[in-house]
Amino acid sequence: MTPPVVSIVAKSGTGKTTLLEKLIAEMKSRGYRVGAIKHDAHSFSIDHEGKDSWRLTQAGADTMLITSPQKIAMVKQNPEAQEPPLTQTIETYFGDVDIILTEGFKRSAMPKIEVHRRERSPSLLCRGEEHDSTLFAVASDEPLELDVPVYDINDAQGLCDLIVSRFLS
Repeated sequence: MTPPVVSIVAKSGTGKTTLLEKLIAEMKSRGYRVGAIKHDAHSFSIDHEGKDSWRLTQAGADTMLITSPQKIAMVKQNPEAQEPPLTQTIETYFGDVDIILTEGFKRSAMPKIEVHRRERSPSLLCRGEEHDSTLFAVASDEPLELDVPVYDINDAQGLCDLIVSRFLS
């Protein structure tokens, strides 16, 4: 895939978003253009009931954009409530970035970093019952003996070094 995609995966409440915030900030400080995709297995809304954008979507708009000098937001209805393939979403919306960091997509074939917290779970998603060959690193709050590098859960700089050397060099 171009641009390269790295997915941050973990069980709920482990710290995926926190790690992603740190990775995005570190990548930006190094001059990279970063895209982010958050997977939500449930229905979500960025519109607020009663606002003009919500009213336009409720009226039946298939695509609704809000634009300002600072940013653009889009609400696009998926036909028949079918989520498009991630590759299609990337091709359509992420042509202007150097790398995409995703949160979730634990069942995808994308390269993954798993976040692990001892108190959350004794086992890993990608090295538990199933062996996910796309796992290339773990960010953990405890030392682990694995077949992939293990970084401290707060070592965004080290993880960023790994991502850059593996996907952007």
